[in-house]
Amino acid sequence: MTREKSFAPTPGQTVGPFFAFGLGYAKMHEIVFPHSPGAIVLGGTVFDGAGAPIPDAFVEIFGADERGAVPRARGSLRRDDHTFTGFGRAFTDDEGRFEFWTRNPGSTGDGAAPFFAAIVFARGLPDKLHTRIYLPDDAEALAGDRLLASLDEVDRATLIATRLPGGGLRHDIRLQGEKETVFLAF
Repeated sequence: MTREKSFAPTPGQTVGPFFAFGLGYAKMHEIVFPHSPGAIVLGGTVFDGAGAPIPDAFVEIFGADERGAVPRARGSLRRDDHTFTGFGRAFTDDEGRFEFWTRNPGSTGDGAAPFFAAIVFARGLPDKLHTRIYLPDDAEALAGDRLLASLDEVDRATLIATRLPGGGLRHDIRLQGEKETVFLAF
C-alpha cells in the first residue's frame, strides 16, 4: 500500500514588475499610425493607493472602430501602420504615465456608450484589473449605459475620460484610495 502524499499549497504570486521581458514589441502603443486622419492620443497616469504614480505598470486597451465594429483583423503584435486591430499595450514611464495612439471608438450597440476595455497590470497585484474608459462626449449615451447607470455619481466619474482641447483623451487610473477606479469582476 502506498501512502498518499500531501503538499502544501503554492503561495500566491503577484504580477510584475518584470513586464519588459517578453511583453514589449514595436509600436505596441500605436493602435493607429500617429497623426493619421482620426488619430487621437489617449493617455493618463496609474496611481497607487497612496496617490503616488506607479512607474512599472502596464495598461492594455481594446476598442471598437469608429462605427462600433469590433475588429477581427490579425496583426496586433506586428503593426503595419494600416490595419486597425483595436488592441494596444503601453508601459508606464517613470512618472506613471501611459499613452496610446488610437481612434475614438463607436458604440457597440445594446445601449452601450462608446468605451475602451482596459486591463491594468502592476506589481503587488494578485491578478490583472479590468475596467473601462468611456468617451465623455455624449451625455445621453452615458446616461443610458447599463454599467454606468448601475453606479453612483462618484464611481461613474472614475470611468469617464476627459476630452482635451486638442481632441485627445486623459484618463487616470487609481488602484486604491480616494477616487479609486471602478474595476470589473470576470
